[in-house]
Amino acid sequence: MNLSDVLKLSGIAIVIIGLALRLRTTLVVVTAGLVTGIAAGLPLFSTGGQEGIINMLGRAFAENRLMTLFIITLPAIGLAERHGLQEQSAVLIRKFAAATVGRLQIVYQLFRVLNGILGVRLNGHPSFVRPLIFPMSVGAAEATFQATSADEVPDDVIEEIKGANAASENYGNFYGQNLSVVQAGILLVFGVMTGLGYAVSVWSLVMFAIPMAAISVILGAIQFQLLDRRYRRKAAAKR
Repeated sequence: MNLSDVLKLSGIAIVIIGLALRLRTTLVVVTAGLVTGIAAGLPLFSTGGQEGIINMLGRAFAENRLMTLFIITLPAIGLAERHGLQEQSAVLIRKFAAATVGRLQIVYQLFRVLNGILGVRLNGHPSFVRPLIFPMSVGAAEATFQATSADEVPDDVIEEIKGANAASENYGNFYGQNLSVVQAGILLVFGVMTGLGYAVSVWSLVMFAIPMAAISVILGAIQFQLLDRRYRRKAAAKR
């Protein structure tokens, strides 16, 4: 491997270093693409029938613009939060004595898996987790710690709840999306496999994904039940 081949891999180092330093993801990825393209000898702009780096980036953004549709929901979510959506969701969850932080995560994970089975794509983190699941989880924690407001719940518990919310969303979305033949994940695997000459069907891929989704639900339930147990012990010690 000569020096030019090594420089073509510099984009990987830029991504690793940039993310490790917690720089803006978009800036890091675009910079890595520019450096890699220049190292590979590609022009910045299309010339002489050869597509340029800038043109590639623009085309990739245009072809995947549906990925940014969640931005449309942000104004509606902001208005709902301003008019008390989080407070009302927390009040609602406190009315259920059986509701706990862990049980809420289990239910939400199953909800996301069901969305995957139905082939429904939801922008979980901005549309559900931030405005609904997080305040409901905090409300459940208030009941566990017998607190009158979120300010009385320990800060470390609040941070753990954020992580549990993200885990529940990611578990359900990641594995649930492979349970439908119309989801992008299954179609991507199908395209790659058939392109390599393997005779597979989308239904066979779904069948292989079912055990993994079931295992993720079981392990997630265990994780969230242990979270509840730890909170009960912590609340008892605090009292």
